[in-house]
Amino acid sequence: MGEGGFQVWTRRFGEDAERRRDTAEPDWALGATLAPAVIRSLQRFQTGEDGDGAVLVRKSARAADPDYLAAVRLFVAEEQNHARLLALLLDSAGAPTIAGHWSDTVFVTVRNALGLRLELMTLMVAEVVALRYYRALRDGTDDALLADVAGRILADEERHVPFHTQRLREGFGHLPWLVRVPMGAGWWTLLLGAGCVVALDHGPALRHVGVGRRGFVSDVAGLFRPVVAEVLGSPTRRRRWPRGAGVARTGHKQGGSRA
Repeated sequence: MGEGGFQVWTRRFGEDAERRRDTAEPDWALGATLAPAVIRSLQRFQTGEDGDGAVLVRKSARAADPDYLAAVRLFVAEEQNHARLLALLLDSAGAPTIAGHWSDTVFVTVRNALGLRLELMTLMVAEVVALRYYRALRDGTDDALLADVAGRILADEERHVPFHTQRLREGFGHLPWLVRVPMGAGWWTLLLGAGCVVALDHGPALRHVGVGRRGFVSDVAGLFRPVVAEVLGSPTRRRRWPRGAGVARTGHKQGGSRA
């Protein structure tokens, strides 16, 4: 019998958890030599990844879909692993983690105030921004340890986007266009606002790895466009993500958000 609903994601997340257990850790003994701007940027992203996901899990439980809930728990575990990797990377560079940052506080407050579907829309914005951020770190650094960690996280984030897309499509895809159009406009506003905040706040780090602020926002928008089309577009014109697949990896080298 074939897998339906979110069973495929439970299997996929489970397989990747097993793969991580069987894969050697990054070579922390190498140490990392990171520019101060990159360290400050990583500290802020690390605190954003470092959450227990309790609110998201609780909201997901109300959906009464055990397969989805199981997949969400595995998704949260992946995000917690990202926080662990970034903390160890910072330690390898002789830098501490930080207790929090204003941008993460605002983001979490907004997410927690919403229902599951609107929280996922907010979370999707963070996932898409993370796609471009970690690709910039992986492709733009000469530090082997940073490239390794960023590549591992990016591989996970590329899977998270279609996972959330499927849930959002099921939640919003059958709404009338008079509802979907303004919803899409609001979603775009949130994405562009978040992209600009990250571009400004992390601009020095992005420049260090060869990405300008304007180019970063433009690239984030390009990654977001097919997501909006898939979730809110006409059912007959939607792009179909391969079941269990990640987003397109155009221009990526081979390598290795927050719940």
